[in-house]
Amino acid sequence: MTRYAEHRALARSLGVDAVALVPGPNFVRLMKQDFHSHERPLVLVIPADGPVAAIVPNLELASFALLGFEGEVFDWRDQVGYADAFAALARHLPLRSLAVEGQVMRVFVHHALMAAYPGLTIIDAERAISGLRLRKTPDEIAAMEGAIRISEAALEDVLAEVRAGQTERQIESRLVQALFHHGASELAFGPIVAAGENSALPHAHARDVPVRAGDALLFDWGARHGGFCADITRTVFVGHAADEAHQVYETVLAANLRAHAITRPGLTAHDIDDAVTGVLEASPFADRIRTKTGHGLGREVHEGPYIMRGNPQVLEPGMVFTNEPGLYKVGRFGVRIEDDMLVTEDGNRSLTQMPKALQIVG
Repeated sequence: MTRYAEHRALARSLGVDAVALVPGPNFVRLMKQDFHSHERPLVLVIPADGPVAAIVPNLELASFALLGFEGEVFDWRDQVGYADAFAALARHLPLRSLAVEGQVMRVFVHHALMAAYPGLTIIDAERAISGLRLRKTPDEIAAMEGAIRISEAALEDVLAEVRAGQTERQIESRLVQALFHHGASELAFGPIVAAGENSALPHAHARDVPVRAGDALLFDWGARHGGFCADITRTVFVGHAADEAHQVYETVLAANLRAHAITRPGLTAHDIDDAVTGVLEASPFADRIRTKTGHGLGREVHEGPYIMRGNPQVLEPGMVFTNEPGLYKVGRFGVRIEDDMLVTEDGNRSLTQMPKALQIVG
């Protein structure tokens, strides 16, 4: 049962009897298989010592059997409900305290555990549990690079076809097609294609609005490949770019390059954001700052480490994060440039390879 060793050690370090995982990125990392989160609870319990156990919907038993699970499985059917399965788990595996994924476990699963274990102490150990996957393995980095290469090739196809008069939705549709054409297994997230004033909204939605000559056209997109995500942003200009657009773009690019210049093991997430945001703050466009520098990237699009002031997380080799400074003038336009960066033993490496010089398309 060596595959559970780090979770057992985590339970001991947290001072709890066990760690529970539900379907999601931590479950997939451990068990190498995903299950849907729906109205049917599936819970894996890993005690600090002793046998593991799981609650599994009966209709998933055949799929769960393929995981080579070594512990006791308590299944249940829709017609009966899951309360008896949780009660059987409690008889089999007495617990006084349990660490759970606070951002993943749903409230009704929490309630079912509390009903089966009166007096159980449940702690939110999201950061600690997810922290086990902060440092990526070579295979995980290779999968992420595959997702990035797919994503970059897709955007190159789209940029060659962009013309004034096309709508954001039309361009978005073409980008999605290109991502799958180049080998995406899924979308890492719904892409953002935003032009003109819409580009000033960091999480904009594509509209049925034609792109105009002179517009900033922002793409935030990524493929999923091998279970890992890409997350890239490039901002281009359609037809031509005004002087202000050039100035804003060069400011954002300088901030982006600052992260590449300084990132190395031993610095904190605070250090990186402070340096990058400092470039933006020293510019004439400081009032356009809306976001932190970035976030971790891996099995999820947003995970640790979060690159923001006040975060003391020390960067270590194998960590991957997004470097995405931006400036946004509401009602006018926004510029964001985002790379995916790997912390190496002696510095960093950009997993993203697309050019970043200001580009005019169409």
